[in-house]
Amino acid sequence: MNPENVKIEPSWREVLAPEFEKPYFDNLTRIVRDDYHRGKVYPPASKIFAAFDASPFYDTKVVIIGQDPYHGPDQANGLAFSVNPGVPFPPSLRNIFTEVASDTGSAVPDSGDLSGWARQGVLLLNTSLTVREGQPKSHAGLGWENLTDAAVRELALRREGIVFMLWGSDAIRKSNYINPEHHLILTSPHPSPLSAYRGFFGNHHFSKANEYLTARGLSPIIW
Repeated sequence: MNPENVKIEPSWREVLAPEFEKPYFDNLTRIVRDDYHRGKVYPPASKIFAAFDASPFYDTKVVIIGQDPYHGPDQANGLAFSVNPGVPFPPSLRNIFTEVASDTGSAVPDSGDLSGWARQGVLLLNTSLTVREGQPKSHAGLGWENLTDAAVRELALRREGIVFMLWGSDAIRKSNYINPEHHLILTSPHPSPLSAYRGFFGNHHFSKANEYLTARGLSPIIW
């Protein structure tokens, strides 16, 4: 695939251009396009690269990595853990807001739309960027992981002082691409109801991220 045909924010398109030219990406594109034509796939096709569009490469200060998009109707909007305004909070997102409130004292918001975080430089990146309706992880192993690995790797290599919040085993594996001497790596169990009480609650990742950013002269995130 010609990278010029990939509709993605320009700085990310430049960084990820080598991936778009690899055989795996051609195969991935074919499978995903066919699935969109055959049935319901989330997020909407126009939102597949929304995480990159919302947080340009050189503006990203924090990276939060999810697994794959929500697989229910009207939930996924291309930003990991986020839902559109008016959509009830999925359990993981509710647990994230509970930890934010406990950690920072901020109130739980009325909306689950996390685009406000993204505009402040929080890259909300799922490991896989698409999913079939009602089939979690149905697009895992198709090649999205190669692309999102490359995104993390390039941020870690080309930038300094980024906070990486890695929740759960899938996200924590991406720490292999990050030098802890140049970035802050925060790990914990995933915020899903199955694991949140095993260490996600009380991880203080949101305040730790802001302390790190502030110490480097960067504006903290308004969570």
